[in-house]
Amino acid sequence: MFRALALTTALALLMTPVAAHASSSGGPPLGRQVLPAGDGWGSAGTGTTGGSAAPARNVHVVSTRAQLVAALAAPGPRIILVKGTIDGNDSMTCADYATGGYTLEAYLAAYDPAVWGRDAEPSGPLEDARAASAARQTAQIKLKVPGDTTIAGLGDDAVLKGLNLHIDKVDNVIVRNITFVDAADCFPQWDPTDGAEGNWNSLYDNISVTGSTHVWIDHNTFTDGDNPDSAQPRYFGRPYQVHDGQLDITAGSDFVTASWNRFSGHDKTMLIGSTNNPATDAGKLNVTVHHNHFENVLQRLPRVRFGKVHVYNNYYELGEDLVYALGVGVQSQIFAESNVYRLARAVEPSRLVYDWGGTALTARNDLLRVGGKTKPIDVVAAYNAAHDPDLGTDAGWTPTLHTGIDPAWSVPRSVSRHAGAGEVG
Repeated sequence: MFRALALTTALALLMTPVAAHASSSGGPPLGRQVLPAGDGWGSAGTGTTGGSAAPARNVHVVSTRAQLVAALAAPGPRIILVKGTIDGNDSMTCADYATGGYTLEAYLAAYDPAVWGRDAEPSGPLEDARAASAARQTAQIKLKVPGDTTIAGLGDDAVLKGLNLHIDKVDNVIVRNITFVDAADCFPQWDPTDGAEGNWNSLYDNISVTGSTHVWIDHNTFTDGDNPDSAQPRYFGRPYQVHDGQLDITAGSDFVTASWNRFSGHDKTMLIGSTNNPATDAGKLNVTVHHNHFENVLQRLPRVRFGKVHVYNNYYELGEDLVYALGVGVQSQIFAESNVYRLARAVEPSRLVYDWGGTALTARNDLLRVGGKTKPIDVVAAYNAAHDPDLGTDAGWTPTLHTGIDPAWSVPRSVSRHAGAGEVG
């Protein structure tokens, strides 16, 4: 009798969606938790509930890539619980994906600017072989996430390695409590026409949100592991870029909350909007970024086009190689408040902001820490003191969808302790 009662109670908990502020240790399971009302743009309209309403038969525990692929293809709504480490490459190497005679050495020889020039993108047999090789890797590591899905880590050691989760043209997805490691591109493309000096471009983010709505990315850790951007070589005078973003939100996505994540040791971190074309993104890309830890990352923290983006209570620990933190792009409306920026001594505060064609940024109640000293900072004033033309200080809106905004002085302690995978509840 007692076993039957316990089983009935457990099933009832499994079947009941609850707000995420419930304790994961004493309350309902992580997979049943939903984004609380008012917690950022992800709570707008219908809110973000993921797969919380899934029947018990649609709850999948996965520990291999094959199981993950099957769970994503299964009927929804669905809850997918990641157990242990899943390697998206299934031990395949770059050499295993290569086809058509592609080798990096041959590619470098063919498209060396001294040979190919700088006026046209690569073309011909070796570029075709690179693209075909990349397509083979894409088929293996880029996994589409359907709507009405929750993907959550079991315990504190769930890892998705070498995978790109693609949330594409769907609604209502939650991803929580997972460490994402090294979604490296084996076949970056050289583009001599990209910028003044050319650039290497890679394909894969850890999480790509494209054309999707109501997405909650919470309590995850993003890292390049033992393959950091800082360890990559330089070819043609430019960094050989094997990683793209850690979390990119583009192509008209809307109503997204990114909370309590840890982003570490990466170059291009969070892109919100990937084109200056208003036809795709105008009136969309509304995103909340709160209580995240940006640690030794270089740029896009975030970089924004078009969207109304609320950036609050984030903790930035940034080294001498910082490019910028807040990227003010075309028609962006960033409202940043109560963030803390801890900078290396050699970093001028004017580097915290970069103007990518925007006109204004609202920033208030932020703190700057250099060495052992903490003081208030106006990041817009710091930028304007070193650059012309000035940025305006009115982003044109005031956020209303947000949790309680903590005083900035409390942010380093709370975010350092509680952001990232393994810290839910």
